[in-house]
Amino acid sequence: MAKVLVIADIKRGEVKRSTAELLAKARTLGAETAVVAIGNNLEALIPDLVSVGSGSQYIADDPGLELFSAGPYASCVVDAASQFGADQIWFASTESSKAVAPRVAARLAVACATDITDVASTGGNIEITRPAIANKVIQRVKINSEKLVAVVRAGAFPMTDEGTAGSENVIRLSAPPTDLGAVIKELIADASGDIDLGDAAIVVSVGRGVKDQKGIDLVKGLADDLGAGFGTSRAMVDSGLMGHNKQVGQTGKIVAPKLYIAVGISGAIQHLSGMTGSQVIVAVNNDPEAPIFNVADYGIVGDLFEVVPILREQIKSIKR
Repeated sequence: MAKVLVIADIKRGEVKRSTAELLAKARTLGAETAVVAIGNNLEALIPDLVSVGSGSQYIADDPGLELFSAGPYASCVVDAASQFGADQIWFASTESSKAVAPRVAARLAVACATDITDVASTGGNIEITRPAIANKVIQRVKINSEKLVAVVRAGAFPMTDEGTAGSENVIRLSAPPTDLGAVIKELIADASGDIDLGDAAIVVSVGRGVKDQKGIDLVKGLADDLGAGFGTSRAMVDSGLMGHNKQVGQTGKIVAPKLYIAVGISGAIQHLSGMTGSQVIVAVNNDPEAPIFNVADYGIVGDLFEVVPILREQIKSIKR
């Protein structure tokens, strides 16, 4: 039986759903599972780590780990992997995981694959699936080993056995030495209070078609009505109207919400590569030939300044 170690995705003191998704996928493969949690004041999260389906819980709990640092975090993962005897180590796709995963793979001298959408064992080898060239092709890559460190694309592993709890078996990890080469003194979070795009069940994004701040504010109102995350295309970031932390696409964030609403976005391949994993896609654009309609489940051809107020009114009437 293969052993899969999942690195817990913890934000603001909460174990994110992506952790449960990775563990669920591991169980469907018949693997023995474990999770490693890294940070400070993690005791209260142990029941959550059990409830998402882990068979063992490796806890690296130390004040020196409160702020993310790639070197010490990698050391904790390697320690947990060695004690567990992990064959595969899976990370959810986050900025921090993309910094840690290569370090872990290098220290363990195993293959590292990023942005994967599927994984399977085939006769002593591992085969992974991942998109490439901005989703224009799907690669199937055979790794001549049973060992792998992988970063999994957001939403790639949907929950198949939600509600399956694990068993409590807590193993404490020793705090690693401080990384004197890179000392992080402070993390400055987005103070906007907006819903994180990676966590949002609904994402509303704006493109060049909104024209200016007035258009942005109009569509932001739609996002607020829906309790949605608010994203954007690269064109709006390049124009200085939206921040990079809101960008969805190849050079931004990969999202896979239940509902994605693209307003005034033409649908460049770089943007599509970041949101085509969404369960339902709705597009609003005044150009009937816009590429966004090729991937949309529902399309509205019209002036967004007329369409969005109608959508907002309809949503409000449903909520009444």
